[in-house]
Amino acid sequence: MSSTAITTVIKMMESLPIEVQDRIAEHLREYIDDLQDEIIWNESFQRTQSKLIAAAKLAKQEIAEGQATAMNYDQL
Repeated sequence: MSSTAITTVIKMMESLPIEVQDRIAEHLREYIDDLQDEIIWNESFQRTQSKLIAAAKLAKQEIAEGQATAMNYDQL
């Protein structure tokens, strides 16, 4: 089932030469892939957000209590 917007875009594309349609389709594929990646990232972030908040609070607490040490990037 297509929305009105999709139907309009398809009609606009159909009026263009095939080569241009192919270029548009490739751009749309890339854009949709990016959107899907963003959706997956957002869902993952939502699932782990409470754990990230808890880890940040613990880190702040350890810093306040003097239990934290500066990271030595050379040891990574």
